[in-house]
Amino acid sequence: MWLFPSIYHMDFSPAGCPGVQGQRYEMEVRFRDRSTTHPRVGQRLELECLTPKEDSGAFWIHQDKGGSLHFIVFISSLSRITFSGNQRTSTRFEASKDGKFYRLVVKSFTPQDEGNYFCLMNSNQVLYFSPGQPAFFPVTTTVAPTTPAPTTQSGITEKDPCPRTPDTETSKETNFFCNIFIWVPLSGACLLLLLALAVTIILCQQTRRRRCRCKRPANGKPNAKASVPSRHV
Repeated sequence: MWLFPSIYHMDFSPAGCPGVQGQRYEMEVRFRDRSTTHPRVGQRLELECLTPKEDSGAFWIHQDKGGSLHFIVFISSLSRITFSGNQRTSTRFEASKDGKFYRLVVKSFTPQDEGNYFCLMNSNQVLYFSPGQPAFFPVTTTVAPTTPAPTTQSGITEKDPCPRTPDTETSKETNFFCNIFIWVPLSGACLLLLLALAVTIILCQQTRRRRCRCKRPANGKPNAKASVPSRHV
């Protein structure tokens, strides 16, 4: 795994001990299109590395979002391209050299291509690292949906526990069923009252007829003979 030193270049001596060099080479990595700030999904993203020496050759390194480093390609000073696995071509990247510019192209930018891109140069057994160029999708902020204010219907007050419904057909059906439940028992009760009244009248008439069949005694006294009117001469 590649490790970033605290300075931009390191000198690997034959004994294998790195030593700090007094001379520095400034390297720059940037988007080829200066107006680009964030890549988009599926975009063809072009980066370029500017080196101080045209005949040095350059490596392209990708640092993913987890911090791991991945070798992409080496471009020699004679424009010879070598991708990871000693391949001449890549399905994801393109590379080229134009003077002091070493260019890298991401054919179709995807989430796995997000991260920092570095350019590395080897000159006289010294490795020079460029500052990283971040390439991340723009951060999207999620806006919470706003709750609309409650609306009040006309004719309904705050104290009204039973809101009115605008459905007239439903209200008519409800009133119809209510009328049935009210008027049917009431009509039955009235009919029973009429039958009871009729029965009472009939019974009273029969009782009166029975009483009228009995003969009443004369002068209101029982067993009294009828008096003969006296004649006056």
